[in-house]
Amino acid sequence: MNQPAPHKLYSAELPLILASQSPRRKELMQAAGYPFRVDAPDPKAECGICSRETPPELVVRLAYQKGADVAHRTDRGLVISCDTVAECMGKILGKPEDRKHAREMLDLLSGRSHSVYSGLCLWNRPNDKRIVRVAVSRLYMQPLSEQQINDYLDSELWVGKAGAFGYQDDHPWLKLTEGSPSNVVGLPMELLAEMLTELEQSTVR
Repeated sequence: MNQPAPHKLYSAELPLILASQSPRRKELMQAAGYPFRVDAPDPKAECGICSRETPPELVVRLAYQKGADVAHRTDRGLVISCDTVAECMGKILGKPEDRKHAREMLDLLSGRSHSVYSGLCLWNRPNDKRIVRVAVSRLYMQPLSEQQINDYLDSELWVGKAGAFGYQDDHPWLKLTEGSPSNVVGLPMELLAEMLTELEQSTVR
């Protein structure tokens, strides 16, 4: 992966802070060459699903809540927070609670197209300039047999992953049809680069 373009916005004086415990988001940031440290938000910042919210509204709100939680205890830094969900047939699919929940998600996704949404928030401390954007990707999951589902559930690769799957695990039955692959993994890197530039330009003006 290419190294990120240098930004005046972040430096040793204004470090990047990844507000996430996700090893996949950390790996994406490292692969892109961004200097950063991790400061995970309180789990309570990820709570609260409103039945009236659309998937974009949900991920925007949760990304903002995570960013606010870390920003409010940060004296200086550029906080990056993100939230990702899958959506199929009008149903929002977050992280499965257990094996039974993961099976229900896979049964719904099997043989269907679905969308993955990520809300991404940048929060500049101490001036509190912040922006929030949404990335969306489309995928198609081939019909899965009962044996395929059981084997996958036994692997426990579904644990902690929105929609009960990880695109980065290279499943032959999962195809990206539109959008960013890094968004499906959990952090839309192309959008992050655009937002860093946008925030830098607004800061300079």
